[in-house]
Amino acid sequence: MSLSVAAVTSLSLLPPALIWFAPAAYRRLLLSRAKHRSLSGHARMAQRVARLLPGYRFDEQSFFRADACDAEVEQMRRSAFYEMAGRFAKRYAHSIEATERAKQSLSDLQFISSYRVPFQFSDLVKRHLKVGSVVSASHEVFLEDLDGNLFYDLSGSYGVNLLGYDFYKRNIAIAAEAAQGLGPVLGMYHPAVIEVAERLRVISMQDEVSFHMSGTEAVMQAVRLARYNTGKSHLVRFCGAYHGWWEDVQPGPGNPMPPREVYTLEDMSERSLKALRARKDVACVLINPLQALHPNRPAPGDSSLVDSSRRAGFDKAAYTAWLHKLRALCTERGIVLIFDEVFLGFRLAAGGAQEYFGVQADMVTYGKTLGGGYPCGVLCGKSRFMRRFREDRPADICFARGTFNAHPYVINGMLHFLRALETPAIASLYEGLDERFARAADRLNQRLREAQLPVQVAPMASVWTILFEKPSRYNWMLQFYLREAGLALSWVGSGRLIFSLNYNDDLLNAVFERFVSACQSMQQAGWWQGPALLSNKAIRRSILKEMFARKAIA
Repeated sequence: MSLSVAAVTSLSLLPPALIWFAPAAYRRLLLSRAKHRSLSGHARMAQRVARLLPGYRFDEQSFFRADACDAEVEQMRRSAFYEMAGRFAKRYAHSIEATERAKQSLSDLQFISSYRVPFQFSDLVKRHLKVGSVVSASHEVFLEDLDGNLFYDLSGSYGVNLLGYDFYKRNIAIAAEAAQGLGPVLGMYHPAVIEVAERLRVISMQDEVSFHMSGTEAVMQAVRLARYNTGKSHLVRFCGAYHGWWEDVQPGPGNPMPPREVYTLEDMSERSLKALRARKDVACVLINPLQALHPNRPAPGDSSLVDSSRRAGFDKAAYTAWLHKLRALCTERGIVLIFDEVFLGFRLAAGGAQEYFGVQADMVTYGKTLGGGYPCGVLCGKSRFMRRFREDRPADICFARGTFNAHPYVINGMLHFLRALETPAIASLYEGLDERFARAADRLNQRLREAQLPVQVAPMASVWTILFEKPSRYNWMLQFYLREAGLALSWVGSGRLIFSLNYNDDLLNAVFERFVSACQSMQQAGWWQGPALLSNKAIRRSILKEMFARKAIA
């Protein structure tokens, strides 16, 4: 039965306590209003649209004239592209050869190669502008490829590299020596597990610890236990947030299964709080603190950089206030609040996002850098939510184990990482961390403005993203100019720059010199010289026309 506008208006005036007596349609209305208005907030619809999206590839002329530039600019771009391809083939010959050989066996590399740039441009890039993904050495803030080229690392090893590569190499060696006596004994524990668990309890401000082999696995266990211990079915994630690649936390494109017991709501929204307050089926709420840099937007990869509408900006006060409201509501409604710190854990503060924002979660997941160079996942939580069995019902259990959980080498890697956090040398890296990287970003932005380049950066401590200020379909080309300038990004391209904390001012300034130079080279090659009236809206409209034309042909 549908509700009239007047009825809905009347219901909206009811006190929260009376919502339970309102019709189910009203609760559904609140939920619908809490979802983000874009496809990112409607996972099922996003999946349907993704299945309808036609695949097409630009031919050579369309590749260089996708924005309807004039013939002179087209020729500039064409010459710059093929000249760069020739330099790459010579300068990175061994690295590219190894990557192409590995690609024949590694499906991951095949995926990365196809989704490094927007799909319309992918074919020509894959054939000519090849990039090496095989490296041979690391030290300090540098990576070295098979051809002896040195790169300043801005990839952060997916978030692992917090303290510099030399630290992790030493840590791995120390951990291996400490675990060597026991070796790969599994099922029983290395004595180091006791100190690791005790240290994690203090850092996480939680009661118990569960070890896993990846961040995704730790999040899976957190959601599983929240459902088991609350008796509720649904989880809430916020629009754009990433929590691993398994079905329940990655609805929409990228997941072959439709969303099930998942609500994807708008981040930092009073409507989301109202919807949560009205529901009684929500077991847990997942928070990825990285979303504070780009609320309600997915991780910014160059494969989706079709125009210059990418936006980001970190407002610590606003996000802190949002988390406090969410914490209070979860306490009120008996919902488990889970902080997913797999990527960002220990990067904002030694105590993680809980310390940084001053908000305590019910469960926290860690991974990546916590392993000290080894692969790991950890779940810490309150005892009442970590319970896996019921003594009064012995067959009612929540099973979760893993052969390699608490592996002796991994545990020792964690131990020495956690001990290092308390040393004066590492503790000093956290002093004024926000201000140090904010000032550095300001310096780079000032240099970019002075050079009249249409690029800026938005920082969240040591994690930055690149923003483009002039409408263009070719912003993704910047990743290749940065590579040639000796700056190594992750495969997602210019969407994320991750600095390790051992970057000092001299190293940062060296990166900035190369960054500005790369932007200047890209500008001189004509990639930002589109038609004068080009707008982001016009770009998106032209892409729609391309898609409709392809569908008509099909």
